[in-house]
Amino acid sequence: MKLLVTGGTGFTGSALSRRLAAGGHEVHVLDDKPGLFDDELRELGVHLHQGSVTDAALLNRLIDGCDRVHHLAAAFRLVNLGKQAYWDINVGGTRNVLEAARLAGGTRVINCSTCGVHGNVADPPAPETAPIAPADYYQYTKWEAEKLATEYADRGQWVTTLRPAAIYGPGDPERFFMIFKRVNQGRFVFLGKGDALYHPLYIDNLVDAFLLAGETEPASGKTYLIADAEYLTIKELVQRVAKALGVRVRTRFLPFAPAYVVAAAVELLYAPLPAEPPLFRRRLDWFRQNRAFDTTRAQSELGWKPRVGLDEGLGCAAHWYRARGML
Repeated sequence: MKLLVTGGTGFTGSALSRRLAAGGHEVHVLDDKPGLFDDELRELGVHLHQGSVTDAALLNRLIDGCDRVHHLAAAFRLVNLGKQAYWDINVGGTRNVLEAARLAGGTRVINCSTCGVHGNVADPPAPETAPIAPADYYQYTKWEAEKLATEYADRGQWVTTLRPAAIYGPGDPERFFMIFKRVNQGRFVFLGKGDALYHPLYIDNLVDAFLLAGETEPASGKTYLIADAEYLTIKELVQRVAKALGVRVRTRFLPFAPAYVVAAAVELLYAPLPAEPPLFRRRLDWFRQNRAFDTTRAQSELGWKPRVGLDEGLGCAAHWYRARGML
């Protein structure tokens, strides 16, 4: 098949693109910046296109003749990026993808959202029908993009949405790497009691879900939470990372509220600057928000099952970081 992956040079997108190319498909990638695996993607025959999903004309050209579009491109984790940019990329970009697919005719869209649209999970584990409560503007725009997907599905466009949990694994230079780095140093400071629930998702398990979603006819118009078999408290997660690294880690617990006030002040100081603040409130939410999800729908309707368990996945990530001298 001819396939397009938007955001295809990032951590998740490149893993998906490599799997698709290894399967013999003609894979095109659209991204606005280069990634760690671009050389490997080219060796696999992937066609790399630099540009933005805000460019409707470019999307029309790239999607014409495509069998599938995996839409992963998003504005994410950028504190000093204005709300309009978040809206243009996450909502406007999704609209452009869906409209181009509609015009192409017969193109299936697999839309990547986030489990974050549920915000703090009050009654874990949460199914897809749990309350929607975005905690920040990124999550809000992803929810608005989901509503667009539903609108297009109601009009006859084939589109399904995945809500991944906390993605990790080899190739992740940012998210889980910060946890690994601190644990590897032998100490970890928690803000609060460390009892917030966290739900990891190994990268290969997520890629499996993308492939199955695109091939499941009744998935159109549906939304699926994708998360590994196991969720745990963040203090338990730190100990499991320590086990994967083969180190002992000392933990310390500090009050959450003072740090949150400091983070807000840092955001204000950095607001007029081009640089991203080193500390911000969204990052600190990791210490207090519950994230635990029920993936029964994905398992029953897509036939999906997480193949890689937590300890195996953490071990693979640890090996990848160490092999590249990152730890």
